[in-house]
Amino acid sequence: MSIDADATTEESGESVERLATELGEAIVETPTYQRFEEAKEAVENDEEAQERIKEFEQIRQEFMLARQTGEATQESVQKVQEAQQELHALPVMDEYLDAQDELQSRLETLNEAISEPLAVDFGGEAGGCCENE
Repeated sequence: MSIDADATTEESGESVERLATELGEAIVETPTYQRFEEAKEAVENDEEAQERIKEFEQIRQEFMLARQTGEATQESVQKVQEAQQELHALPVMDEYLDAQDELQSRLETLNEAISEPLAVDFGGEAGGCCENE
């Protein structure tokens, strides 16, 4: 009799995994996700955006190193912020960030719907235990 119970549990687990896969596939087909993918591809194919991303990453890395060594200044913080603002001011980056925000919001809504019947936050720290917030 325990073999049947184990088989049922395995089938149930496979069913849940299949549903999760179907949910992922359904999300990929949404206009929100498609917009995000198109915006991401546009950024990846935009030479100016790629150059600004490299510049920003270099400035940010220099700042992180300076912060670790205690040599960061307000001027270096401003330099990072300015580089980020210049990057985000590009129309292609603005569209990407907007699409990313929209997708994040949609995924949070889905997380809430999945988490509602559970005793844990599905997309959050489901593995954590007994944390007081």
